[in-house]
Amino acid sequence: MSIKQIDTNQHFKVAVLAVLSCSVSWLAMQIVHEFGHVMHALVSGATVTKVVLSPLSISRTDVSPNPYPLFVVWGGPLWGCLLPLMFCLLVHRIRWKHRHLVRFFAGFCLIANGAYLGMGIVKPVGDAEVLLNLGTPRWLLGLFGVIAVGTGLWFWNGIGNRFGIGKSADDVDFREIVTLSLLVVLIVVMELALSSPV
Repeated sequence: MSIKQIDTNQHFKVAVLAVLSCSVSWLAMQIVHEFGHVMHALVSGATVTKVVLSPLSISRTDVSPNPYPLFVVWGGPLWGCLLPLMFCLLVHRIRWKHRHLVRFFAGFCLIANGAYLGMGIVKPVGDAEVLLNLGTPRWLLGLFGVIAVGTGLWFWNGIGNRFGIGKSADDVDFREIVTLSLLVVLIVVMELALSSPV
């Protein structure tokens, strides 16, 4: 096998690993985000009427009656950041060989939730729009965004080589591609099986 063939194979595996990592992270990020809304709703005595988790739509949690809407809305982005962080710290502590995948996921969740609320200072949608309507100051959304996105980027710093990127890049572990592929299929099948029409 020539050096060019090795490079082509490695580039292909890097691209596949990147797409799968982002796909799993997106799907799982929506799950932990909605879990945060549900948890806050249940703790506050609200009634969850519907949770939409589907690969074909943006996730959401419908709550009615909702005596503490501000508390319920903050649950999504807060736990959407904290749960992946706690999972990442646990995996790091047990020194799992593939912990860079979990670190990527934690960084992804921080960046996604931070950008979601942080962009609310310019173009509020979803939770950011609801938070503003409930009286949350724009500067707080911006602060949350800066802290979450900055922390997410910090989590991503230094793991590129484990994804086959950079001068000291490792070979992409094919088992990671298989594992992430199975996770994507499992999450999509479960969400499609459990989802009702939006």
